[in-house]
Amino acid sequence: MNFKRLGTIGAIAIAGTILLSSCAAGTDSGTEEGTASDLTGTLVGAGASSQQSAQEAWVAGFQMANENVSVEYDPIGSGGGRDTFIGGGSQFAGSDRAFKDEEIAEDNFAPCVPGTGILEIPAYISPIAIIFNLDGIDSLNLDAAAIAGIFSGQITNWNDEAITSQNDGVELPDLAITAVHRADDSGTTANFTDYLSAAAPSVWTVGSIETWPTEFGGEGAPQTSGLVDAVTNGTGTIGYADASRAGDLGTVAVKVGDEYVPYSPEAAAAIVDASPLAEGRGETDFAVNIDRTSAESGVYPVVLLSYLIACNEYVSSDGVDLVKGYLSYVISPEGQSTAAEAAGSAPISSSFYEKAQAAVDAIK
Repeated sequence: MNFKRLGTIGAIAIAGTILLSSCAAGTDSGTEEGTASDLTGTLVGAGASSQQSAQEAWVAGFQMANENVSVEYDPIGSGGGRDTFIGGGSQFAGSDRAFKDEEIAEDNFAPCVPGTGILEIPAYISPIAIIFNLDGIDSLNLDAAAIAGIFSGQITNWNDEAITSQNDGVELPDLAITAVHRADDSGTTANFTDYLSAAAPSVWTVGSIETWPTEFGGEGAPQTSGLVDAVTNGTGTIGYADASRAGDLGTVAVKVGDEYVPYSPEAAAAIVDASPLAEGRGETDFAVNIDRTSAESGVYPVVLLSYLIACNEYVSSDGVDLVKGYLSYVISPEGQSTAAEAAGSAPISSSFYEKAQAAVDAIK
C-alpha cells in the first residue's frame, strides 16, 4: 500500500503517462476469482483524511487483484485534495464535501476536458463521532444547542447546566472544557458545522464552514489523526472525527426528536437514504443534501458523505482504465464491504450503486 505525501501540485502535474499508465483494453478490475488483470501503472489520488482507513483497505484489495498496479493516496485533507485535483496533481480526489456550484461553474479542472464536468460519488458514508476525554465517563447525551455552545465557546465547563440537565446520574466534573477543532481546511469540519448550523442556528451562527473561526477559540490540530491525538492526550477535551477513529474515547449520543441516538453505520445510512440529491447538478454529480434536522427515529444526523471525484472525460486517455477499475472496485459490494470492515462505514445502497456504476462506466 502506497500512502505517501505528494509533492507540490506542479511537480506532479499530469502529463502523458507520468501519473497513470494502462495497457488494459477494458475496465476489468480483476476482482473476480480466477480473472487475470491486465491493468498496469500508477494511480495517484489525494484528499480526505477521514477516508484513510477505508482507502488503505481499498488500495490493498485492488492491488491484490491487480498485481501490476500501484495506487497512491495522500490523506492531506479534503481542501488539499480538491486543490491537488484542480491543479492536475492527481487523477482523483477524496473530499468530505462535494464541490460547490460556483466551483464547478469555473470549469477549472486541469485533468478534465473543458465543458465535460466531473463525477462525484459519495462512496464513503460514515458517522462523525463527537469524542471526549473525561475520566470514568464513556458516553454523554447532548442536543444540538449544547454541542454548538461547547464548540462556539459559550459553554466552557463540564458541569454547566446545559450538559448536566441531559445526563441524570452522571457525575460531571467541575472542569474546563477544551474544544478541539481541525486546524486545516476540513470536509469533516464542513459536515460537522453544517449539522450545527441546521440544528442549532440560534447558537451556531457562522454557517457550514471548512475553516474554523479563530474567535471561537479552542485548540486546533491538523488532520483527523492530530485531532484524535489532541483529545486523547488532553483532559476535559472534546472534538469531532470520523467514527472509525474514535477508538476508546467517550462518545456523544445526539438528540434526534425525543431520543438520543448514538452513532452507528446503520444510523448514518438511514439519514442518507432519507435525504435528497442536490438540485441543479449534472447527471454524474451525486451530491446529497443531508437532512440534518430530521426527527425520524434511529437516524444519526452528524454524518459525513466523503466523495470520490474524477473527470467524466480526461484530457489524456492514458490511465483512464485504471481510474475506472479502481472506482468500480470502491463502489462495488465487495469494496463497500471491505471499507465497512476496516472503517465501520455504511455501504451505499444497491440502487445507488447501479447509477454510480453506470457513470463510472461512461468515463473516457
